[in-house]
Amino acid sequence: MEHEEIMSIDDFEKVEMRIGQIKEAEKIKKSKKLLKLQVDLGYDTKQIVSGIANEYAPEDLIDRKVVVLVNLKPAKLCGEKSEGMILATENAAALLGVEDDCEIGERVM
Repeated sequence: MEHEEIMSIDDFEKVEMRIGQIKEAEKIKKSKKLLKLQVDLGYDTKQIVSGIANEYAPEDLIDRKVVVLVNLKPAKLCGEKSEGMILATENAAALLGVEDDCEIGERVM
C-alpha cells in the first residue's frame, strides 16, 4: 500500500471537517454513481455531489449524520455544483460513522 506525502500538523489544521446531516438526497440522471445531497451543517446547508449511488439508495441517507470536508474548493460534477465532500472509504462502500449524539456542525479533529 502506498501512502500520500507526509504532511505537517500545520497542513492538517487547514482541513476543516464537520458533522453534517443529510436532509435531501437524489440520483443525478446523467450518472450511475453520483447522488446530489443537501447537507445541514447547523450554520449552513451545502450541496454535495457524492459517488455513492452504487452503495446507497437516496432514501436510506435521509437524516444520516456524516463527516463532511467543508473547505474543499467547489466543483461541478455532471453539471451540478458540489461544495464539499462526504468522507467514505476508497470504494464508497462505507461512509465514515458518526455517533447519534454528535452535534451537527461540530468540528472533527
